[in-house]
Amino acid sequence: MTSPAAFRDQTNWSDGYYELAIEVGSSDDAELQAVLSALWCAADVHGCFGQSDREPEEQDPVPCTVGSLAKFGHLHGQVRLPTGRLVVCGCVAIRGGDESGDWLDFYVPVGALGHAGLAYWDGRPFFRSDVMDEWLAAIGTETFQSASFSLGVIGFEVSGCTDASTLAGRLPQTRHIGYLLPQGSVLHYGAANT
Repeated sequence: MTSPAAFRDQTNWSDGYYELAIEVGSSDDAELQAVLSALWCAADVHGCFGQSDREPEEQDPVPCTVGSLAKFGHLHGQVRLPTGRLVVCGCVAIRGGDESGDWLDFYVPVGALGHAGLAYWDGRPFFRSDVMDEWLAAIGTETFQSASFSLGVIGFEVSGCTDASTLAGRLPQTRHIGYLLPQGSVLHYGAANT
């Protein structure tokens, strides 16, 4: 049986990503670093590596920094799901430049979720896992306590599906994905409800 925590098994990295996508709110390296550090800690990620095709013991760890993200594109590690299973995970930054702020996406690949036996599709019209949604919302909430951000969205391939300015401070009534929306210093979680 395939271990969902194995880096070398490329099927673990397949089929897209279940994500907590965070709109940092600026394109400042220091703010992106603050969110990255807080998120890695909140998720309790084991290790930080630049390569996904070699096992952690076959490569040197890299610093969990914006510089490492720029050098490797993605940072990789292992994380324990609420079910107790250890799985591969990763993080990527989408830099906004002068036009918009940065995003930081923390993800568990769907291939690893499948190997871990986690149901992420139950016949609803949208690809979703309540277990993953609640877990990622808790990670986002803990991250926000150390490093504030403009918006968090949770679900399958959610990066770029909306932004804080589009929401104008209000959670949608009908939600196909989860939202972490700050109002002042308080973070509100709107779970997916369809």
